[in-house]
Amino acid sequence: MQTVLILGGTSDIAYELAKTHIAKQDEVILASRNIANLEVIQSDLKIRYEGEVQVVKFDATDTSSHRSFFSGLPDSISVVYCLFGYLGDNDLAKTSWAEAQQIINSNYVGAVSILNIIAENFAKKREGVIVGVSSVAGVRGRQSNYMYGSAKAGFTAYLSGLRNSLYKDGVHVLTVLPGFMDTKMTAGMNLPKLLTASPENAAQKIAKAAQKKRNIVYVLGKWRYIMMIISSIPEPIFKKLKL
Repeated sequence: MQTVLILGGTSDIAYELAKTHIAKQDEVILASRNIANLEVIQSDLKIRYEGEVQVVKFDATDTSSHRSFFSGLPDSISVVYCLFGYLGDNDLAKTSWAEAQQIINSNYVGAVSILNIIAENFAKKREGVIVGVSSVAGVRGRQSNYMYGSAKAGFTAYLSGLRNSLYKDGVHVLTVLPGFMDTKMTAGMNLPKLLTASPENAAQKIAKAAQKKRNIVYVLGKWRYIMMIISSIPEPIFKKLKL
């Protein structure tokens, strides 16, 4: 039995991951800034799956609270999923620093802040698994979402370095690169079905990859090849494309 912390606990993937770990008799802690929503999810998981689920308040952008937040949690935590993020409005972020800052803080600064603290704790215990959900948007900047993509690019690089740094301490770091996901974040967007994963399938693949201690996983394997193609396009051509 493990104690699992899910940061970004109100997301669709968080719910499915909680289900997966409840089935293994793991203790699950869901963390998010919206306690009311967390309590609804907690009640649902308890009724439907008889799960032992705790809920705690966590604000990714309030970095000054992160150390006290984590110190107040059980020391038995050995698996952490970092799922939170904010897609934002790329066009607005071009002219509004407040929007740009929210995208950067939600997707990069907040994640680095809390994971640094968790990494320190796991390294001392010489055990643990950290799972960071980044994005294929961070592989190459595109005009349609480069604010979000740049933050995720930074997060992907951070996870890579963290994995390298913690290897000697027996701590594993998994980088998840989802493509399109059918979630609340993408509601209303016209996504191609063949390239869009469901939260349930994503959670199963992520949990399995974490258990097997994979380094990098694409939720849908075809995205690996799509991004290889996009990355290989010469810059003089790429900058002319409407992507």
